[in-house]
Amino acid sequence: MVESRFAESGLPELQSFAAGVEKDKDAVQAGLTWTINNDMVAGQVTRLKLIKRQMYGKAGFALLRQRVLHRI
Repeated sequence: MVESRFAESGLPELQSFAAGVEKDKDAVQAGLTWTINNDMVAGQVTRLKLIKRQMYGKAGFALLRQRVLHRI
Protein backbone atom coordinates (compact mmCIF):
# COMPACT_ATOMS: atom_id res chain seq x y z
CA MET A 1 0.00 0.00 0.00
CA VAL A 2 2.51 2.62 1.15
CA GLU A 3 5.21 1.07 -0.99
CA SER A 4 3.12 1.54 -4.12
CA ARG A 5 2.93 5.30 -3.51
CA PHE A 6 6.71 5.44 -3.19
CA ALA A 7 7.13 3.25 -6.27
CA GLU A 8 5.15 5.80 -8.27
CA SER A 9 7.21 8.72 -6.93
CA GLY A 10 9.94 8.35 -9.53
CA LEU A 11 12.68 8.88 -6.93
CA PRO A 12 15.03 5.86 -6.91
CA GLU A 13 16.37 6.62 -3.43
CA LEU A 14 12.88 6.77 -1.95
CA GLN A 15 11.87 3.62 -3.80
CA SER A 16 14.93 1.77 -2.48
CA PHE A 17 14.27 2.93 1.09
CA ALA A 18 10.61 1.91 0.92
CA ALA A 19 11.53 -1.51 -0.48
CA GLY A 20 14.01 -2.04 2.37
CA VAL A 21 11.47 -1.06 5.02
CA GLU A 22 8.87 -3.32 3.44
CA LYS A 23 11.35 -6.19 3.29
CA ASP A 24 12.18 -5.85 7.01
CA LYS A 25 8.69 -4.81 8.10
CA ASP A 26 8.67 -7.07 11.18
CA ALA A 27 12.05 -5.79 12.39
CA VAL A 28 11.05 -2.16 11.82
CA GLN A 29 7.79 -2.62 13.72
CA ALA A 30 9.58 -4.35 16.60
CA GLY A 31 12.17 -1.58 16.79
CA LEU A 32 9.48 1.06 17.03
CA THR A 33 7.21 -0.71 19.52
CA TRP A 34 9.33 -2.82 21.89
CA THR A 35 10.45 -1.33 25.17
CA ILE A 36 13.67 -3.38 25.13
CA ASN A 37 16.67 -1.44 23.83
CA ASN A 38 20.45 -1.28 24.04
CA ASP A 39 20.81 2.14 25.68
CA MET A 40 22.82 0.74 28.61
CA VAL A 41 25.30 -1.00 26.32
CA ALA A 42 25.65 2.06 24.10
CA GLY A 43 26.31 4.21 27.17
CA GLN A 44 29.10 1.90 28.35
CA VAL A 45 30.68 1.88 24.89
CA THR A 46 30.57 5.69 24.80
CA ARG A 47 32.20 5.86 28.25
CA LEU A 48 34.95 3.44 27.15
CA LYS A 49 35.63 5.45 24.00
CA LEU A 50 35.88 8.65 26.03
CA ILE A 51 38.48 7.13 28.34
CA LYS A 52 40.38 5.77 25.33
CA ARG A 53 40.41 9.20 23.64
CA GLN A 54 41.66 10.88 26.82
CA MET A 55 44.59 8.45 26.90
CA TYR A 56 45.52 8.83 23.24
CA GLY A 57 49.24 8.11 22.83
CA LYS A 58 49.88 7.71 26.57
CA ALA A 59 50.08 3.95 27.06
CA GLY A 60 48.84 0.60 25.94
CA PHE A 61 45.96 -1.68 26.72
CA ALA A 62 47.11 -2.49 30.27
CA LEU A 63 46.67 1.11 31.46
CA LEU A 64 43.36 1.48 29.59
CA ARG A 65 42.11 -1.67 31.32
CA GLN A 66 43.12 -0.35 34.74
CA ARG A 67 41.42 3.00 34.14
CA VAL A 68 38.20 1.30 32.99
CA LEU A 69 38.14 -1.05 35.97
CA HIS A 70 38.78 1.74 38.48
CA ARG A 71 36.00 3.95 37.07
CA ILE A 72 33.26 1.41 37.70
